Amino acid sequence: MIELNKEQQIKLLKLARKTINEYLVNNSINGIDSTEFLDDIFNEKCGAFVTIHIKGKLRGCIGYIKGIKIMPETIKDMAKASAFQDPRFSPLTKEEFKNIDIEISIMSPIEVVKGVSDIVIGRDGLIISSGGRSGLLLPQVATEQKWDLQHFLENICYKAGLPGDAWKRSDTILEKFSAQVFGEKDLGLI
Repeated sequence: MIELNKEQQIKLLKLARKTINEYLVNNSINGIDSTEFLDDIFNEKCGAFVTIHIKGKLRGCIGYIKGIKIMPETIKDMAKASAFQDPRFSPLTKEEFKNIDIEISIMSPIEVVKGVSDIVIGRDGLIISSGGRSGLLLPQVATEQKWDLQHFLENICYKAGLPGDAWKRSDTILEKFSAQVFGEKDLGLI
């Protein structure tokens, strides 16, 4: 799994905030300043999510589950999508922007769950797929919600629009991943 140091984490968080602000002000986004992202690690392609909170409440969360673009491009895309395209919320406003805090989750490669006893709450995120439906929950969700394994499994099913016990069915694919999660609050940026 990719491990970013504090300086690299700060660069990506600042990029996410700058992207959202640019789109609010100009209704467009500038290209990436490649001089800011010289470290080789930024050329890695990995899944990543950008999560936006306002006063501790979810305000947007969208990501790529697999590496499609290099890291800075992924963060720009997902920052914009989380702020303005999450179907659960209306687009972020300039007034709301003053109160957001941003969190980024850099994903490890995805692996099939061989047995639910292999799932570790707080370390693993889950992806479920069955009958053309799918859902994803990041590793920190189970911890934040204080779920045990049973509740985590039920809620990943619900997220996909499936019955709570769908994870037991033979035609269901359950996958896991871990993530390096860091946010503006954690790093003292806000």
